[in-house]
Amino acid sequence: MMTYRPAQERGQANFGWLQSYHSFSFGSYYDPNHTGHGKLLVINDDYVEPGQGFGTHPHRNMEILSYVMEGTIAHKDSEGNEYHVPAGDFQLMSAGSGITHSEFNPSKSEALKFLQIWITPDVTGTKPGYQQKAFNQSGHTQLILSPDGADGSLVIKQQAWLTRVRLSQGESLDFTLNRTQNSYVQLVRGEVVINGQTMHPGDGLKLRDEKDIQVLANSDDVEFLLFEV
Repeated sequence: MMTYRPAQERGQANFGWLQSYHSFSFGSYYDPNHTGHGKLLVINDDYVEPGQGFGTHPHRNMEILSYVMEGTIAHKDSEGNEYHVPAGDFQLMSAGSGITHSEFNPSKSEALKFLQIWITPDVTGTKPGYQQKAFNQSGHTQLILSPDGADGSLVIKQQAWLTRVRLSQGESLDFTLNRTQNSYVQLVRGEVVINGQTMHPGDGLKLRDEKDIQVLANSDDVEFLLFEV
């Protein structure tokens, strides 16, 4: 089964300093048809104004992945981690038994655009952890997350995998998905056709019991995230 999630139908929150688009129910936005997919709970597409950000707040028992598309995140947490996360980097924070952190846009002129993704862990109450990495992707696919750190990927506390896919116009790929029952595609940029469905930036695609997918890039600089959760 395949369910298309157009970008313009996502939930929205506008706080002035933050414009956020929710692929799944989050905060005051609730849609019973979009309450996560498998172990994937949240995909928020966030735009943060210069000099603004999220003050110190707690998390517990959640795997929280941030992918910076434009700008930089200034991160600080209660475990002593204090880092800048620039565009192109992935950051994985395992909240475990409990962690507090803040995320700010340190720029005085440039907006911050990033995806924040929550995946439920398969173990709870563990020691909080922090990982950050820039992947030097040379081919069409790059494994970003896995339970065992395969191919230099970040290690997540769940039977979940994330692959970043990049294509140029006219290029095509076929995937066989056999790790989990549920998969999800989030289009970051470009235009792509997946199993006959045309997708634009911000669009999502829920896949359940779909083992084979065919991908065709309709533009240059196509990039999407493929979750197996």
